[in-house]
Amino acid sequence: MTLILGIESSCDETAAALVTSTRDVLAHKLATQEVTHRPYGGVVPELAARAHVEVLVPLIEAALAEAGVSLNDVDAIAATAGPGLIGGVMVGLVTAKALCHAVGTPLVAVNHLEGHALSPRLADATLEYPYLLLLVSGGHCQLLRVMGVGRYQRLATTIDDAAGEAFDKTAKILGLGFPGGPAVERAAHAGNPKAVPLPRPLKGSDEPHFSFAGLKSAVLRAHQEQRYAVVDIAASFQAAVVDCLIDRTKRALDRSDDVTALVVAGGVAANKSIRAALEALAMARGVRFVAPPLWLCTDNAAMIGWAGVERFEAGLTDALDVPARPRWPLDPDAEKARGAGVKA
Repeated sequence: MTLILGIESSCDETAAALVTSTRDVLAHKLATQEVTHRPYGGVVPELAARAHVEVLVPLIEAALAEAGVSLNDVDAIAATAGPGLIGGVMVGLVTAKALCHAVGTPLVAVNHLEGHALSPRLADATLEYPYLLLLVSGGHCQLLRVMGVGRYQRLATTIDDAAGEAFDKTAKILGLGFPGGPAVERAAHAGNPKAVPLPRPLKGSDEPHFSFAGLKSAVLRAHQEQRYAVVDIAASFQAAVVDCLIDRTKRALDRSDDVTALVVAGGVAANKSIRAALEALAMARGVRFVAPPLWLCTDNAAMIGWAGVERFEAGLTDALDVPARPRWPLDPDAEKARGAGVKA
């Protein structure tokens, strides 16, 4: 049995977990920074990095104690090496390097997106490659064919904002608080999704990619008009996002007749309306739908530990001079999306 210590610090969650190759999460410790960033309506990178420094080592110690193991018992230490806020990524990766050097343990540098991409396999042992993945989070919105560890074909990406970023900015515009995604979802439950005429960027087009910047701007204009209730704007925005995600995913399924399942992962995958719409799409297309439990959707160390398990067992370990990366595409050979910014 392989035992991996996973470390996550790419944004505003600090986490440590002990994960085995038999899919047991022996311990998972997580510290959030919601109170720290709430006054600013978003994550402040410098404050996030400082918070990671303060809590990471105690979290690792607590995870080891809960699992009843020592550093000498783990087969490797897996840490997020990017993409993400570079200050936070460096805190986790440097800590992992120091621990690996101290005890002579191999290092596994994990792409945070690969952590999300493989997290459904931690929760579901029957999920086999290849599968179609909708990776939807605060910083990324992509459709990928997942063919194996380290083997990804990007079919679509966002040419501007990610869906999660649009949720966060919508929450800020509407004064719903931080974190934005859950706040918009809560407000949407009380609203009318047909009350506000909002656009569905790229819906129905041959363009394979996503775009949410125009939708975000439309939300701002609707709010400034002061004609609509906040809950109605939230509900209409959420419905527009769902429509765009489903339309683009349908297009990707048309090009992926060999996949075993339609899978969703990433922080926005915790949104129940999005999950329900994807499940209905999968059922209509006759493919299996897989989504990790809600706690595995948001940033966590269990997914990093599991990605570490899969990479370690494939013989993929890293030297201690591996760099931290603010950007790190899963498919570096993918053609750049027309009009896309650097994140895509």
